[in-house]
Amino acid sequence: MNQLHRKDGHLFVEEVSLEELARQYGTPLYVYSQAALGEAYARYEQALLGLPHLTCYAVKANSSLALLQYFAKLGAGFDIVSGGELARVLAAGGRADMVVFSGVGKTAEEMRMALEVGIRCFNVESESELQRLDRVAGEMGKKAPVSFRVNPDVDPKTHPYISTGLKENKFGVPISQAPALYRRASEMAHIEIKGVDCHIGSQLIDLSPIADALDRVLGLVDTLSRDGIRLKHVDIGGGVGIRYQDETPPDMSAYRGILHGRFKGRSEEIIVEPGRSLVGEAGVLLTRVEYIKAGEGKNFVIVDAAMNDLMRPALYDAFHEIVPVSETKAEPLACDVVGPVCETGDFIGLGRQLAVEEGSLLAVLSAGAYGMSMSSNYNSRPRVAEVLVNKKEIHLIRERETLQGLMAGERLVY
Repeated sequence: MNQLHRKDGHLFVEEVSLEELARQYGTPLYVYSQAALGEAYARYEQALLGLPHLTCYAVKANSSLALLQYFAKLGAGFDIVSGGELARVLAAGGRADMVVFSGVGKTAEEMRMALEVGIRCFNVESESELQRLDRVAGEMGKKAPVSFRVNPDVDPKTHPYISTGLKENKFGVPISQAPALYRRASEMAHIEIKGVDCHIGSQLIDLSPIADALDRVLGLVDTLSRDGIRLKHVDIGGGVGIRYQDETPPDMSAYRGILHGRFKGRSEEIIVEPGRSLVGEAGVLLTRVEYIKAGEGKNFVIVDAAMNDLMRPALYDAFHEIVPVSETKAEPLACDVVGPVCETGDFIGLGRQLAVEEGSLLAVLSAGAYGMSMSSNYNSRPRVAEVLVNKKEIHLIRERETLQGLMAGERLVY
């Protein structure tokens, strides 16, 4: 994150001290830079400049209302995967007609909600879903705008849990079956064909899978056009990867070249659905060292953040850089950074070298994506607070949950 920097040995986000934020709001604490969010969005807008397009933020990456509100203010659309995410977008001021609805398991209730508010498009992922959507739209006296999410069987060269474009993945319909499904959809009374969608995976560092998938999808678009089915948009799915450890994120000028080389002169609008690359590097998780425990085989730095606050390391064995917020004279310690949850998988980082003491404040970097949105109350731990920084301004955008709040919806039997 360009907005994270040191001043006299202390970390700042934009013009605000992370130590001061921890004093005001406690830890663990998620902190986001508004400038970093805006810069990330601008990179996509620049890459797509000159082409008809819509940048739809993937809400699942971080669904906090204030972040959705900021992206709506910038002119973004939204990619959603649930009725709950649609409700959040609308509550944050997002426009329904700039929402695309993805996901393999849309319920009839979610379909009705989306049709009622008038979303831009459903990304349909199976023939069964198409039939249900036609039936629901018919019951409402509406036409459902649809794209088929096609599976091009392209290896994104990323973690298998976030790979979505291979034939063994649950997402989309095989691209070979798509022409028949489009013909079937064109005959349905309550379906309006709008486009095609393709999403091969997340955290893409190599651009060649994107180029390969686009070539296959545009081949389908041209085949459909010859059959009399003309598509208005091509949804190219998620954005590019970010730096967590030693990755080199793709050059956005090269990304621009791929898109312009394939879409220049074409009439279809491009829809892109970045999530991680808009919010990931804009956020840090602050956590405080509770104990330093010397074990026989290794040392443990036990912090107040846990796997319920940041699931990615336990779920994906994901790496997040961890740095002291304030430089100390302590000797670097070889250690695992772990949380208080009663699971061996509760770790923030393994095999680290950190100069820390009990009470030290640590910053877990690139934590803005799939951090807060995947957090839970495991071990009856309240979810943490969130803060958005804009230059010198500090906005508390989510209050820390309370123990009373965790139990508010429960009832005793006896």
